[in-house]
Formats: sequence, C-alpha cells, structure tokens
Amino acid sequence: DESFTQKLIELRKHKGMTETIAKDLVTDVSYYGTLMILNGLADGMVSGAVNTTQHTIKPALQLIKTKPGVSVVSSVFFMCLADRVSVMGDCAVNPNPNAAQLAEIALSSAQSAEAFGIEAKIAMLSYSSGNSGKGEEVEKVRKATELLIAKNSSLQVEGPIQYDAAVDRGVARTKLPSSKVAAQATV
Repeated sequence: DESFTQKLIELRKHKGMTETIAKDLVTDVSYYGTLMILNGLADGMVSGAVNTTQHTIKPALQLIKTKPGVSVVSSVFFMCLADRVSVMGDCAVNPNPNAAQLAEIALSSAQSAEAFGIEAKIAMLSYSSGNSGKGEEVEKVRKATELLIAKNSSLQVEGPIQYDAAVDRGVARTKLPSSKVAAQATV
C-alpha cells in the first residue's frame, strides 16, 4: 500500500528510511499490522505465535511508541483456562525488571485485563508468600507491591505471593487467609 510506504518513510526518515526499505517492510505482517493500527484501520493486533517477540514489538516501538507516562514496554499473555481467564505479565519482554519496572508492568497488565472486562486482582508472584521468606528477589517484589499500591491505592493487589496461593483456595486459606486476592488472582 503506497500510503503505508509513505507513512513509514515519514516516521523513520530521521533513521535513514528509504523508499526501497519502506516498500519491503510494508510487506511484513508486523509492520503492516502496526501501520493499520497507526492509521486507524485496526484497534489492535494479536501476534507472537509465529514470529519472535522482537519481530512483533519492534514496529510498534518504532512507529507507535509508548503511552505518555509509560516508561517500560511489557507483554501480557491471556491464559484461557476451563474456569477463568488470567492475564500473565510480563513473560516475554523484560527478563529481570527492577522494583519500579515491576510495579509499572503490573499496572499495565491490570489495565490490559480491565480493557477486556476482567476484574484486576493482582498477584505479585514470588517464591514466598506474605512475610514468610527473605532474599533479594522477594524484597524486590515486596518493594514493587508497595510502589504499585502507592500509585493507585484502589487496586486489589497481594505480594509477594506464590502462584499456588494466588490461584488455589485451599493453599490461600493456609498461607494468606485474610487476603482479598489470594485464590482469586486474575493478573
């Protein structure tokens, strides 16, 4: 599509985009889908099953960018189970986020869940639940949870929490009996 080629040249001219390269990129499904979104012809796209994560998100980072106030790009997976849908973030983009990034990823994941009509009950996963464990990774999750609550105190969030306590009623009763998220986590 000629208009997509011209848009790509316009947006990436400062990075040396030529007409030849733009024509080639427009034939790529990830660039084409991203250009459809950018031009209001689509609201979003599902990608990543066939292509790598980098191939999927690179066009969005180059052309759409992040929302104002968002400093870290993250991903979510929708896990469609027999009895519920869970939103898992970030399982593909950030291998070792710091506490602030982890809090932002959790907030973005919760917003994605709510955009699809899923009430966000956020479990900040760790190898420890509540105050039962210590260690650098547990402390990072604890700090991220504090930052997340400080940003939006109306969120339903529990952390640190182990996955079993986040999704199983029996385990939740034992490990975190007073939690409003344990056994009910959706994010």
